Amino acid sequence: MMGDCGKTSQVRVAIIGSGPSGFYAADHLLKQGEPQIFVDMYERLPTPFGLVRGGVAPDHAKIKSVTKLYSRIASHERFRFFGNIEFGADVTRFDLSEHYHGIIYAVGAQTDRKLGIAGEDLPNSYAATEFVGWYNGHPDYHDYDFDLSGIKRVAVIGVGNVAMDVARILARTPEELYGTDIADYALEALRRSEVEEIYVLGRRGPAQAAFTNPEIKELGEMADADIIVECEDASLDELSATRLKKARDRSAIRNVKILQSYVDRGLTGKSRRIIMRFLVSPREIIGEEKVEAMQIVKNELYLDQNGNLRPRATDQFEVFPVDMIFRSVGYRGVPLRDVPFYDRWGTIPNDCGRVLTRHEGRERLTGNYVVGWIKRGPSGIIGTNKPDAVESANCFLEDLAAGEALQPRDTREESVLQLARMRKPNFISFDEWKILDEIELQRGVDSGRSRVKFTTVEEMLEALGKRTEMAGAGK
Repeated sequence: MMGDCGKTSQVRVAIIGSGPSGFYAADHLLKQGEPQIFVDMYERLPTPFGLVRGGVAPDHAKIKSVTKLYSRIASHERFRFFGNIEFGADVTRFDLSEHYHGIIYAVGAQTDRKLGIAGEDLPNSYAATEFVGWYNGHPDYHDYDFDLSGIKRVAVIGVGNVAMDVARILARTPEELYGTDIADYALEALRRSEVEEIYVLGRRGPAQAAFTNPEIKELGEMADADIIVECEDASLDELSATRLKKARDRSAIRNVKILQSYVDRGLTGKSRRIIMRFLVSPREIIGEEKVEAMQIVKNELYLDQNGNLRPRATDQFEVFPVDMIFRSVGYRGVPLRDVPFYDRWGTIPNDCGRVLTRHEGRERLTGNYVVGWIKRGPSGIIGTNKPDAVESANCFLEDLAAGEALQPRDTREESVLQLARMRKPNFISFDEWKILDEIELQRGVDSGRSRVKFTTVEEMLEALGKRTEMAGAGK
């Protein structure tokens, strides 16, 4: 079980990615009695916490407080953080197999699903992931330019929580956003926004909407935006009403009630309007040099052969002018170098977290495991990742006990550090991240905000005095 390094009895696990699922997996492994497990977490950015930092909306500070738990996990004496190290570029699966008994992939779903319709690639047609990353100050999206001056009508395609976030941020006043940790450049762009109407489009009915109760309730409590829901859009078709009654889905029932409460509210004189539409799908995005309009089709629900409620197009179409479009129809995982990938689902093929060599087979990739969205697809909330991560971590523990883990050549701490220093001399430790964290918080205090983020890797390295070290030297 310990490979050729008899003098080295440490059990060591590498976790790739530092979002919620990665930290929950680390926590479970660190809590084991015997054998004691050492956990090293690799993150391509200098900053940890994944979508909690780069995806959770800036006006949802309470949700972000979960990072306090992750920081406590990171303080464990057997935990180390290697930030600014990219798997597949700076270190490979073979590299890690030489030093670890198990590798856990916790990289999430980093891109978006496409609509597959004409005009989707026109200027001013974006993925919601791009907008979310931009206003959250994610380094990957720092250079994007969302010019909202001259934009009057925006369409958000999708009715999940990310779509709600996009609609809400577009409808917020600058005063509401100022105290948050939204990126400086995004705050300025939103200050210049001329958006008046925000359409939120769902292809199924209100009973099937994926947003949570707090998200849809919050849209009705905006300081300067009315929410508009027509009676037709809030009403349930017969199939939905029957299904909802039988399923007794409290969240879905509450969503419908909240939406129906908006029907008779009417306009109150606020400067923006959020218009909810259901049972419609985009058919074409229209424009010459940029988005000018969108054609949508009215849908109806039917039961498929498996008893699932699905939408299908009718012969009723509508075209309405729109200046900008955000598609929010699901996140999607991306392949990792030398790691199996199931392109149809955008996930790593697995059996309860054990990585399989291919989706259709049962052959395992020994010592390799997967957690979170890259395991199961983009579903659930932050807390959903905990049982998911525990399941995969337990698979590793079972395999370790059965002698079916990786057989590393050298698990010594010094050898792992040597690898990191050779491949990425300016990697970031968790203590160094805490320095960045303190600087961001102080910049917030200085400007009357909760936090002012660094939004580029170069800024982060400069703040730590690491800018002059050559990234990737010695590869």
